[in-house]
Amino acid sequence: MEQLIQFAISALSLGGTYALLALGLATVFGLLGFLNFAHGDLMTICGYSIYFLLAAGVSFFIAAPIAILVAGLAAVLMERIAFRPLRGRSPMSLLITSFAISLALHVCFQIFISPKSKPIPIPDVFSGYLTFGEVYVSKAQIISIIVSILALILLSAFMTKTRIGIALRASASDFTVARAMGIKANQMIMLAFAISGVLAGIAAVMWIAQRGAVSPAMGQGPMIKALIAVIIGGLSHPRGALYGGFILGTLEAIFLYILPDSWVLYRDAMVLVILISFLMVRPNGIVAPSTEPMR
Repeated sequence: MEQLIQFAISALSLGGTYALLALGLATVFGLLGFLNFAHGDLMTICGYSIYFLLAAGVSFFIAAPIAILVAGLAAVLMERIAFRPLRGRSPMSLLITSFAISLALHVCFQIFISPKSKPIPIPDVFSGYLTFGEVYVSKAQIISIIVSILALILLSAFMTKTRIGIALRASASDFTVARAMGIKANQMIMLAFAISGVLAGIAAVMWIAQRGAVSPAMGQGPMIKALIAVIIGGLSHPRGALYGGFILGTLEAIFLYILPDSWVLYRDAMVLVILISFLMVRPNGIVAPSTEPMR
């Protein structure tokens, strides 16, 4: 029973983080039809924002929301400066541009900040463990699960209960019809990027809370996992991104518990093998894409 509880906590903690990132990818893909490979660097931007704010004497609980907003703003600027001039081009052009942005940001982090990891002091509330009988659960994991679930609930409420959210869903469902009905393309696309940046920022805070450091490549690993989650769930469908994120988190938790210590190094490779096998059976993912990206 104790191992089952610890397994569930690990699966939910990893799955929540991957689901947040996957939702950001799916939101942008639904409108523009490309995967933004610079999405992971928004996590790094959030991480360094926290680092510099803490260095300036700002409390962590104030620095974290500010850093999340900075990640959202960075995503909007990314769209405005790099992607908007290419709108109407092929998705491959946007994809290559996102690769270029990611590489440029990575190099800037290394040159202007440091190629090494920077430690981030984490508040005591994230440190230590909670005990449930003989079960020891990390406080950071519990908080990560709570924050991830709350963020997903709030996003769902925004997308289903507000006019702006409904307009964004309509745009993702059929962009051509949505524009014909008077929905403004620029506003919806900027909103999609802002949401993706905020989700990446929340994921970054949870990631840092469990690791206590930020590095130039911090967002690359989670970005790849989020991409896998989106593919598993089905491109461009938010519900599929959620499924994919939690399925991936569960798979990683399973391998973490069943593999011998000497085999844990191959966990990611085994996840990829399962992904390839799954796509051979269901190439469109759990939820098949049903969007019409903007052309």
